[in-house]
Amino acid sequence: MSIPANEEHAARRFIWSNGLQGIGDQVVAAKTVLPWLLQAAGAPGFFVALLVPVREAGSMLPQAALTPWVTTHRSRKRIWVIGSLGQALAAALIGVAALLLQGTPLGISVVALLSVLAVFRALCSIASKDVQGRTISKGRRGRITGRAAAVGGAAALLIGLLLEYLGTPLPTWILAALIFASAAAWAVAGLVFHTIEEPVSEAAPRGLERGWWADTWGLFTGDREFRQFVIVRSLLLVSALSTAFIVTLSQQTGHGLTGLGAFLIASGLAAVLGGRLSGAWSDVSSRNVMSYGALASSVVIIALVAAAAWLPGAANAWVFPAGFFLINLAHTAIRVARKTYVVDMAEGDTRTRYVGAANTLMGLILLLVGAISGAVALLGPSAALLFLAAIGLVGVGAARRLADVSA
Repeated sequence: MSIPANEEHAARRFIWSNGLQGIGDQVVAAKTVLPWLLQAAGAPGFFVALLVPVREAGSMLPQAALTPWVTTHRSRKRIWVIGSLGQALAAALIGVAALLLQGTPLGISVVALLSVLAVFRALCSIASKDVQGRTISKGRRGRITGRAAAVGGAAALLIGLLLEYLGTPLPTWILAALIFASAAAWAVAGLVFHTIEEPVSEAAPRGLERGWWADTWGLFTGDREFRQFVIVRSLLLVSALSTAFIVTLSQQTGHGLTGLGAFLIASGLAAVLGGRLSGAWSDVSSRNVMSYGALASSVVIIALVAAAAWLPGAANAWVFPAGFFLINLAHTAIRVARKTYVVDMAEGDTRTRYVGAANTLMGLILLLVGAISGAVALLGPSAALLFLAAIGLVGVGAARRLADVSA
């Protein structure tokens, strides 16, 4: 089947703009680069602990509240560009703070600027699905999302290899240079995305007919298909929340996962391999990819807990890096599949409402599940990992019961 020239044009620009945004996400990352930066500059651990909640919840919670404003705009492309340029500015200011500040002032600045970056990221999250749905046909969207993830992953892989070559400790100016480079990537991404030819409706935009929270809760309670999707997404948090506990458990075995370069190599390689494969599979059945991703995550986690209990340290020195990579691979597959699923399950402003409402609800659920897993972790990282694996196994069956909207 031939692909229209305008769709091929949009696909290339979508891949490169979202791939460039992925580079920024990989570098200005609350789980890797930013904790290293704050620890190297002597910032209190309190600020390090805030990074992941601020970045994750900050980019999810505002989305339903932003949806009424988004739906008043005919062009969603412009909203994505605003979000990308806003992230570029926030990242550049984080780089400036890294060069000029130390200790507590740096911690305050990074957390504040990361919260600003997260809000602009929320705008991109909403608008991206709209533009993709308007310009890319069903059956190709997973491949496009997967290739974009692979572009960002390839950059992270190269950066990780460079950092491994440089060794530790890393000077602050190198981390600042990486952050400035990510800011440039976001800026270029905005310029590339602006060149997408987006079909725009002639009808006047209507916005929402009720308040954003009433609309969000109404969708969850009254729309069975949407409610099932949100429940499945919450059960797929196994891959997102388990990595920190895997690192902790590996350190307890005496063969800890250490080094910023190693983390970037693992996540980058997973994105490169998982992005393209899971994208193609998601176009066949994004529902099944989510289910298999949850199953793989749970099985790997159970295997790592067993390895920590019964295998000698020399074996765990290989088992844990491999397990960490496999969890990142499964997480990449789950992310590509759920993005494909939500774009395929609805059209027009209904899709916009689904994306905003689902991500706001997921922000709340992420905080809740994170708090519960943190409480379980008082019994040790193995207990927290088994708790998350159990959630993932429930998600396997729940995902299989979703409607197969991508087929």
